[in-house]
Amino acid sequence: MRMLAIECATEACSLALFDGEALLDCRHEIIGRGHAEQLVPLIASLPDRGRADEIRVSLGPGSFTGVRIGLAAARALGLAWSSTVRGYPTLALVAAVARHTHPGPVSVCMAGGHGEWFVQDFDAAGMPEGRVASVGPADASTLLNHPTLAGNRARDKAAIEGPGGNVLDILPDARFVQALPEALFTDELAPIYGRGPDARLPA
Repeated sequence: MRMLAIECATEACSLALFDGEALLDCRHEIIGRGHAEQLVPLIASLPDRGRADEIRVSLGPGSFTGVRIGLAAARALGLAWSSTVRGYPTLALVAAVARHTHPGPVSVCMAGGHGEWFVQDFDAAGMPEGRVASVGPADASTLLNHPTLAGNRARDKAAIEGPGGNVLDILPDARFVQALPEALFTDELAPIYGRGPDARLPA
């Protein structure tokens, strides 16, 4: 069975095509913005134009636009290919990338919106130890508890607290999707925003 992994909730546009457990091909581009223009051509550049029996796509949290672009592409391809589409949380994938080189529990610290950070702890098996939170830098330390710190705000957090532990400045990478615990995959393709909406209805 072939599986296509799509990850574009951050400045990375990351894809991986698997045949069973074997990685057939991948793309990992740090593009910042422009996922809408680059995602589909990158998928098409994979073997057999990326066609797969199952699609696994990031649900966030991360870039509001990136998450929705990834979901829209996965849904459209799922219909076109009659493929199963399942979602997974972005921060869990960051933890999986970190565990590849530093086995054990991981604290994830990623850029959020309005200067806040998305933070979450994961155990050694990759399962979350509590809900994802969106907090200011000063409050991140009270929610992160492991010596291995990973994510694109890991260095910023380490700079606040001083040296100590493993600091991994990394983005989610679709090649590591198969390292996620099966329990984290869901058929409910609802974005994980990690924080409340900016726009609010008038009282």
